[in-house]
Amino acid sequence: MTRSRVPLLSALALLLPLTPLALGGRAAAVAQAAPASASASAPAPAPLTVTNPGFEQGRTGWQFTSGTGVATNYPHGAARLAYLDAGSGMKVSQTVTAAGRGTYDVSAWIATGGPNGRYTARVNGAVAATLTLPSASNYRRYTLSRIALAPGDRLEIAFESGDGWVNADDVMLSPASPADPRISSSDPKIVEMFDWSKRKANSWVHLPGTKGPLNVDENRTGGSGTGTYAASYWAGYANRSGYYSRDMAHQLSGAGVLALHAENKSMLRSFAASATPAHKYYPAWAFNFDTSTYLSIDYKSPVNFVREVPATFELVQKSEEAYRWSGDRAYLDDPALWEFYRHATDEFVTLHDGLKDNGTVQVAEGTGQGIFQGTASYNEQSGEPLAEAGDAIGSQYQAYLAMASLARSKGDGALADRYETKARDLKAYFNSTWIGSGSGSAMVRGYTTDGRALTGWGKENSWFMPMKQIIDPGPRREAYLDFIDQQASGPGRPSNIEALTYLPDTFFRNNRNDTGWKWMKDVYDHKDVQHVNTKQGTNGDYPEVSFTLLGQTVEGLLGVSPDAPSHALSTRSRLPSGMDWLRIDDLRIGDSTFSLRHDGTTKSTLTHASGTSPYTWEARFPGIYATLTVDGVPQPARTKVVDGVTYTYATPTVTPGRTITVQTG
Repeated sequence: MTRSRVPLLSALALLLPLTPLALGGRAAAVAQAAPASASASAPAPAPLTVTNPGFEQGRTGWQFTSGTGVATNYPHGAARLAYLDAGSGMKVSQTVTAAGRGTYDVSAWIATGGPNGRYTARVNGAVAATLTLPSASNYRRYTLSRIALAPGDRLEIAFESGDGWVNADDVMLSPASPADPRISSSDPKIVEMFDWSKRKANSWVHLPGTKGPLNVDENRTGGSGTGTYAASYWAGYANRSGYYSRDMAHQLSGAGVLALHAENKSMLRSFAASATPAHKYYPAWAFNFDTSTYLSIDYKSPVNFVREVPATFELVQKSEEAYRWSGDRAYLDDPALWEFYRHATDEFVTLHDGLKDNGTVQVAEGTGQGIFQGTASYNEQSGEPLAEAGDAIGSQYQAYLAMASLARSKGDGALADRYETKARDLKAYFNSTWIGSGSGSAMVRGYTTDGRALTGWGKENSWFMPMKQIIDPGPRREAYLDFIDQQASGPGRPSNIEALTYLPDTFFRNNRNDTGWKWMKDVYDHKDVQHVNTKQGTNGDYPEVSFTLLGQTVEGLLGVSPDAPSHALSTRSRLPSGMDWLRIDDLRIGDSTFSLRHDGTTKSTLTHASGTSPYTWEARFPGIYATLTVDGVPQPARTKVVDGVTYTYATPTVTPGRTITVQTG
């Protein structure tokens, strides 16, 4: 009988050297031991554990029928895999007993030489979830979602044979997300997209207390040992055992939609604690999933580690956003977090501003010498010796706004005023001087270390400028958005899917609804294409894809801005042409749950399904209307201008259990 046969060249081309539960991010380097970083106490042992999830201990923990076994010819991670020969009746399985009550996702990387294999979970002998596998000789990640277990329940995880060989590797248990949001719509595409995204995103969440490898990368597939994983989720490449600041920052809103508040806080805090004076207030670029040790491939010493200016500022902005989603006062009261915000928006800027004279404002700079010496831009492939870049200065602007918001929430009005002034001054300087006088492709998007202004297409240092809303509204911003869309749709299209995941955010935040939706569909429609990094797998198995599609549905299409600390939220419909209505259920903000439906751009309905406090709902509608009706009762209109757009709005109070409809006219 054959044993998981694939052509030799194909096997070599598709080899994905992971160990169980390994992932990481973008920048690469020679593997190096990583020092410890301050973190919260280690979690308790996991309540559910798979023995030998990557088959590196051979048959230990698993049951094998005839025609199955452990091989080394085509592993997904490290050195071994389980195989099933073609034919019927063969199975590789493990049964584990639940120590407590919980709901779990079970994921595995599987490759097949033919269709009709099965991946199945049984609880006490009854099928709880099952997938029929397609023919796909490259490894893909499959997930059995939301399997509920009571204490003493026996969970069987089984790989079952089909028409061709089946290879299985790297099994992972994830806790089901606290929220299970559901989308319905006149457009079936968004329903399909959201359902796939929430299942895929949740499959990357680690079960705290799980033992897993540390410092796994393409040069050291076995890692440097094991550690206890803390609350975290994958954010980066699928052949490294860590999460990255850039990826995590972009995934945070999608994690907020799933109410992964513990994970967001744990990961943000790890970065915050690493931004030490020895690092000149740069946070570490990547952490292992224990959230306490730096990922060694990106860290050599306190003066030689990967660092990119925009990440420092994005982590401040994303901490403020996590606070708005969760309402957790730790974002104000935890000294590690608070000191990070202060240093990142003060000393960090001063220490890294010395190459270009920016007059009365300060702009944080890179060295122009590469990622291990500090780069100004996320565009690692440009080769340009950048001192200042559009993505860095735009992120600095948003960090100032976030610091002002956090300070005001903390009750420090003077500090909030100071940072609002810094944000206002930086934006005024940017629009009057920094971006030059050109429009479209002639707009400046960076400066080299010798003072040359750069125009044209810069990928991240182009689209981050409107995405971070540092460009003033008006014709120049509109022309630049046109330029971005043209480049990304044509000769400037990035080859890596994770770069494209920023484009929906860029266009939704600038009220280009149809273009934002176009790029959401583009990203989703390429999810089954092989990633440009062959070790990564398919595009859809890059975590940023699923997490960002979740955030873009809620914050983009539905226009939700949460404010859990103030028991408030605002909404505005950004439905594109052809999408008549869109609804979400089980939308969690703080300790409340909502349903929200938009009908076009003129009618919105909010239900406060559960919670402990009334919420103030700012229901916005683009344009000027004489009246709005709230549950059929006309009310005098109020208007406001937000980033150049005039909205008519109402602010009803929505108590728990109540549904309110607001519409124009």
